[in-house]
Amino acid sequence: MSTSKIEVPKMPKELPVISLPDEGMNSEDSFHTGIISDCTIDNQKASKVAFDKIIFRNVTFTRIAMKDIELTDVIFEKCDLSNVDFGEATIHRTEFRNCKIIGMDMTGATIRNVLFDSCLGDYVNFRMANFRQIAFQECSLLSADFYETTLQKVYFETCKLDRAQFTGAKLTGIDISSCDFTSLGVGVEELRGCIISRGQASVFASLFGLILKE
Repeated sequence: MSTSKIEVPKMPKELPVISLPDEGMNSEDSFHTGIISDCTIDNQKASKVAFDKIIFRNVTFTRIAMKDIELTDVIFEKCDLSNVDFGEATIHRTEFRNCKIIGMDMTGATIRNVLFDSCLGDYVNFRMANFRQIAFQECSLLSADFYETTLQKVYFETCKLDRAQFTGAKLTGIDISSCDFTSLGVGVEELRGCIISRGQASVFASLFGLILKE
C-alpha cells in the first residue's frame, strides 16, 4: 500500500478537547494540541492561521476563507470542508478521512505527506499546487483540477477521476491503473510515463489519433 510511504501525523497519546474563540479567528492565530469536534466553524476570514497537532472530528466548515493556512500533524475525520478557500496553504503530515471536500480550493498550496482517504472531492481545486508524498485512496475526484500541479510520489488508488483536469501536470511514474474514468483533461506530453491499465488504453487512443480495432 502506498500509505506506508507517507509520514503520518505525529500525535500525542491523549489530546484535550479545545474550542475555538467565540469572537472568531484572527490572522496569524495559532492553535495546537487538541480535539475540536461536533461543531460548525462558520464565516471565518483570516490568513496565516496555524494548526498543529489538532484533530477535527465531525466539524462542518462554512463560508471559510483562510489563505496561507498552515496545517502540521492534523487529522480531519468526517468533516465537511466543501468550498473552503485554503489557497496557498502549507500542509504537512495531515490526513483527511471520510471528508467532504467538494469544491475545496487549494490553489498554489504546498502539500507534503498527506493522505486523502475515502473523501468526496468532486471539483476540488489543486491548480498550481506542489505535491510530494500524497495518497488518494478510494476518493471521488470527478472534475478535480490539477492544472499545472507538481506531482512527486503521488498515489491514486481506486479513485474516480472522470473529467479530472491534468493539463500541465506531468504524470510520469504516476499509477492510475486502479482508477475509474472515461475521459481526462490531459495532453500527450503530460501522459508520458504514466502507468495505466490495458483497459484504459482505449481512453487515450483518440489523443494519439489511433483507432482501436477489436
